[in-house]
Formats: sequence, C-alpha cells, structure tokens
Amino acid sequence: MLDRIWNGWRAEYVQRDSHGVASDKSVFSEILESGLPDEETFIVHRGQTCFVIMNAFPYSSGHVLVIPYREVPDLELLTEEETTEIWLTVTKVVQTIKAEFKPQGMNVGINLGHAAGGSVAQHLHIHVVPRWGGDSNFMVAVATTKILPEALDVTAARIRKRWKEFQ
Repeated sequence: MLDRIWNGWRAEYVQRDSHGVASDKSVFSEILESGLPDEETFIVHRGQTCFVIMNAFPYSSGHVLVIPYREVPDLELLTEEETTEIWLTVTKVVQTIKAEFKPQGMNVGINLGHAAGGSVAQHLHIHVVPRWGGDSNFMVAVATTKILPEALDVTAARIRKRWKEFQ
C-alpha cells in the first residue's frame, strides 16, 4: 500500500526565493514584485485582479495557473470582483488551451491548504492542466523527470498569441 509519494524536488521551489533565502511571501508575489518582463516570468495574461502564469513545474505542456494579485489562501477571502474575474479568466484559459493544444481533456483544480496538496498554500491559485490519453504526469512525482515536448517560453508565446482570439 502506498501511503505517500514524496515530491522533494519541489521543496526548494516553494520554500526559497530567487536568491535562495527563505521568504514569507509566496513565489507568485515575488514574481509580481520582481519587475521582470512577462516574457521572463512566463506571465501570459494580466487582468485587473488576477493574472495567468505558466506553471514552472508543469504536468503537461500548457499547464497554467490563474492567480489573484492579492496573496490570500482561501476562496472565501476573495472579493466578489476577484471571484468573478478569476472564474471568467479560468474559462478563457480553458478556451485558449483547447484551441491551441487540442487536448483530449482538462483538469481544473485548487488545492486549499498544505494538507490538500497546496505547495504554495498562502497564495490561492487555480491549476488548468491540458490532458491527453496516456500522458505521463506521474513521471514527475516518481522519477523527477519531466516529459514535455516544448520549452516554457514557446508554450507561453503560443498561449499569449491565441489568448487574443478570446478577448
């Protein structure tokens, strides 16, 4: 019986800032405050209350996160405006990814709290993951191996370009 699958390679990602120092801010807040261009941070869309960014450790090509600018851990802490824009953005992300990548399915999910699997639990974020029959997302967890057909910057550029169709 399998009790736990450890994903230890993610520890540095979720516990350290870009300089290797433990931080109280989420990695998402640090990215927003970095001042780096969206092309370098893999942000593919900025809205009024939320943004869309490529997952730095994707399960599949096109795996993005929809994140409020405000660092809040739970859905009930979002304002009505944030809630509305976030879910409209999730819908637009799904449309964009379906149009660009033609996946056979999609996962849309939130892990609220560390016990639920939230690796950046202090900053709510919604995963949108394109899926194909026979994809190998478990390779990352058990073999520390990523099987992705293209680089993050290429995927980000494809999503940015296709996003414009759904304005």
